[in-house]
Amino acid sequence: MPDAHDVRRIALSLPDTTEKIAWSMPTFRVGGKMFATLPEDETSLAVRCPKEERDELVLAEPEKFWIAGHEAQFAWVRARLAALEDIEELRDILADSWRQAAPPRLLDAHPELGLPAGG
Repeated sequence: MPDAHDVRRIALSLPDTTEKIAWSMPTFRVGGKMFATLPEDETSLAVRCPKEERDELVLAEPEKFWIAGHEAQFAWVRARLAALEDIEELRDILADSWRQAAPPRLLDAHPELGLPAGG
């Protein structure tokens, strides 16, 4: 089961990622834009997710994904770390959120971080 240590390790392995404490929790940023946080005493993960996809995720897997009330108007979704299948699922979630925040120069420089297989 992935934990906060895995989130930190994977997030910081993504190009130009920095960690900064904000709102009393770890946040991860690329190009100054936040793409992940570790809220709820680091038992969950908040990531960028287009609203249409977010709603589908929550409906399909409510035990894994949910929308925090104060983030409902933003394109963010929460994931329970204990509900994630494995490190690969966590890596895919973080890389997808990183792609949404990364500046074009980083996306161009790191094509290996393209869309996940089948996506």
